[in-house]
Order: sequence, then structure tokens, then C-alpha cells
Amino acid sequence: MDQRLLAKTFVELADSLVADFDLIDFLRLLTDRCVGMLDAGAAGVLLADRDGKLRVMAASDEQVRLLELFQLQNDEGPCLECFRTGAPVIVHDLTREVDRWPRFVAVAHRSGFGAVQALPMRLRDETVGALNLFRAAPGPFDPAATLVAQALADVATISLLQQRTAHRSTILNEQLQTALNTRVLIEQAKGKLAERQGIDMEQAFSSLRGYARAHNRRLADVARALIDDSEPLAGLGSWPAPWSGAPES
Repeated sequence: MDQRLLAKTFVELADSLVADFDLIDFLRLLTDRCVGMLDAGAAGVLLADRDGKLRVMAASDEQVRLLELFQLQNDEGPCLECFRTGAPVIVHDLTREVDRWPRFVAVAHRSGFGAVQALPMRLRDETVGALNLFRAAPGPFDPAATLVAQALADVATISLLQQRTAHRSTILNEQLQTALNTRVLIEQAKGKLAERQGIDMEQAFSSLRGYARAHNRRLADVARALIDDSEPLAGLGSWPAPWSGAPES
């Protein structure tokens, strides 16, 4: 595990809530770093909205995003169980859980995943979501990597909650609702860019995110400009992913 990148990630997760805080980018950073540093092939984040209903807020790739959506639509899977109990759900071999989650296991297998661990995003008695790590091959997860993943989830949770005041529930719920609306906007922009450039949805997201970071703009603003055709966004389709897995200097 790259200790420099790990330390940098903790700092980024702990120091991300500012006036123009971008929740979608913040959570995507969490999933990307989990995949880049830990024993995981893919990662996703589910957060509860103002009504307590889970939503897919970030995923390391399109395949795992669809799998997370399947869990929510079918009300079945380890991530939902983790959120509801507030406790980790670690499954070393999904084929042994067919009776527990028959529909989820079948779809996870078709998606190429053989093991999963769902870790609560929780502070004391409040669980706001779950961080979910998927792996292709069945077998035990590295205990040290699991501890690091839970620590990352804990830091992210603290960052999400740290600006709460006497009206903290309203503040977070409004932020999450805004993020949900932003998520819809970004999905529309991904589809438009993917069709326009002849690329897949993951490449489209990487292009949008890379362009936003390179131009010091909010991801939602770039997505809205693309959808509305309100500005040229020159070279948008050529931007690579903003983080390639190597530590920054």
C-alpha cells in the first residue's frame, strides 16, 4: 500500500468541506482511492436522502453503479443490510449466499464479482450510508486493507457531518438532495458526451471530471454547460481521468 497516497487521501477526505464543496467529486475520490490502494476491484457509495432512502452517489465504474442500483431496486444485498444494521457485512464467497440474496448474487456473478464487503458510513448512532468494495475472486479480504477502508469511510462520514449545527439534519439533507439533483444532471451530461464522442459512460465521466478539475470548475457546472450548449467547452472529449493511480508530487 502506498503510504504517501494513503496519507494524502486522509487529508483530502478530512479537508474537503468548503463553501463550494462538491459532494459527487468527494465521494468519487473515496471510491477511486479504495480501488487504487486496497484489495478491491470496484467500489461504490450509497447515501441516504432526506427520507432515509438509499441512493447511489458514487461508483468507481459503470458496472458497479448498475449493480448498486439493482440492489436498491430489488431491496436485496449486502450494502442494504450494512446500512440497516450499521455493521460491516463481509462476504468472502458470494456463491455461498444464494439463499440470503438470490437475485443479487446472480447479477453480481454475471457482473464478474465473487466477493464483497460493505462498510458502514457511521458516526456513533447515526449511519448515513455504506462504502461497498467488490472483488472478482472469492476469498478472504486482507484484514489490514479492511481496517483502512473502514477508516476512510469513517473520515468521509465525519467530513459529511462536521458542518452540522443545531439544524444539522436540515443542512445535510439539503446537501444530499442537491447532490442527488446534481447526479441526475451529470448522468445526462455523460450520456450526451458518450453519444457525441462515441465513447462509453465511464470515459465520458472521466472526461467531464478531468475538464472540471483542469479548469477549476464545479463538475455540475460543466455538466450543465454541456447539456445546455451554453459554451463551447473546447477539448472536453480529450481529457483523461484526473487520477491515474500514481501518487502526485
